[in-house]
Amino acid sequence: MGIQKRLVGSYFVVICLTVLILEIILNVSVRYYYFHNIEETLMNQAELSASFFQQYFGDQDLEEQSDRLLKGFASHSDAQVQIINVEGRLLQDSNGLQGDLTMTEYIDVQAAIKGQPGSWKGADPNTEEAIYAVSYPLQANGNIVGGVRFITSLTETIHTVKQITVLLIGVGIIVIGIVTLLGLLLSWTITRSIKDLKQAADQMTEGDFSIRVHKRYQDELGSLADTLNMMARRISKSEQLKNDFIASVSHELRTPLTSIKGWAITLKASEVSNQPLFYDGLDIIESESDRLTHMVDELLDFSKLDNGRIAVHFTSVDLTELLQHIGRQLTPRATRQGISLDVKIEEHLPVIQADENRVKQVMINLIDNSLKFTGSSGRIFITAHTVPGKVVISVEDTGSGIAETDLENVRQKFYKGDQQASGSGLGLSISEQIIKLHHGELRISSTLGKGTIVQFDLPIE
Repeated sequence: MGIQKRLVGSYFVVICLTVLILEIILNVSVRYYYFHNIEETLMNQAELSASFFQQYFGDQDLEEQSDRLLKGFASHSDAQVQIINVEGRLLQDSNGLQGDLTMTEYIDVQAAIKGQPGSWKGADPNTEEAIYAVSYPLQANGNIVGGVRFITSLTETIHTVKQITVLLIGVGIIVIGIVTLLGLLLSWTITRSIKDLKQAADQMTEGDFSIRVHKRYQDELGSLADTLNMMARRISKSEQLKNDFIASVSHELRTPLTSIKGWAITLKASEVSNQPLFYDGLDIIESESDRLTHMVDELLDFSKLDNGRIAVHFTSVDLTELLQHIGRQLTPRATRQGISLDVKIEEHLPVIQADENRVKQVMINLIDNSLKFTGSSGRIFITAHTVPGKVVISVEDTGSGIAETDLENVRQKFYKGDQQASGSGLGLSISEQIIKLHHGELRISSTLGKGTIVQFDLPIE
């Protein structure tokens, strides 16, 4: 079934259900309004009649005064009036019914002779006409002596309610028809844009990325057309992006591999008796191997970097332990290059909520860059201190620095100021994305020939 048919069908079902519910509510409300008004009118008349009896005829015999009472009650009402004694026997009827009839079969009469107002709706036993009746007790000196009953025909009311019901149904049918036509028009405007998108997508699957989708409306489908057009432009550069992606993967894998290789060389050259160094090296090799495994598992997610969607998993992180561990991990490489690597951490750094592996990835990227651009006898400082609401971590080196013309671009993906340098130019771009996902900020300051300082902060929660 096509989208247009599903849309129109859905609109039709929803509107039908809505109209049906409204029809039910309106019809119930109309019936209640008319019948409730009749009940209220009759009950008020009965209550006034009972009050009149109690005030002026309370000390007289009901049966003797029933004829006078009937004339008085009936003169102020169009309804049929009945006077009933306490045994439920009919004494007087304004329509001429013979007396001595027993009325106790009616629930409203039963309620009245027990001292409570009552109502009843049903069919007249003689004419089978629909009627509504209310009965009200007549009291004298605090005792129930009988009841007064008002009866009215419901024929006209039922006829009026039926007319209104037919009118409401007709209006509902008209509304359904109008909405169905509007649904057809709306679905046509939607499906027309979708057909344009489908035709363009079909041509793109055949390799024709010169096609462009005509944007008909400024809506979600128009935005989708813009996106598809943008995608077509980007796909035309896919070969270069593929090469950049391979380069970025190589960059990400090189850091832990370098660490593993460095510690393997260190352990090979060291004395076996140096147990602390031996076990530290094995621990680092094991942790870096685990990180390599995780990185390989995440390679398919790396394309999310372009949209700023790298996944992070927050846990409690002891920054002191993490930074010292990174320092121990990269010290052998720095020593081989003749570089001093110092870790200066403020005492009692708080435990923060962060992705430990991602923070470690940022630190290794920054230190790796410093090691690349710092010559022999140079120095690298890793520092961390707290300021209100956050922890500030810095990597400072005495290396070659970054030219002012390159400083604004070094965070861009694949950008390399020094084209002779190794790597893909992804390190700072990746690091900045990770820090942003931690609600922090990465800052770079550098002086050409003197060194570079890279700082980032992590919030304390």
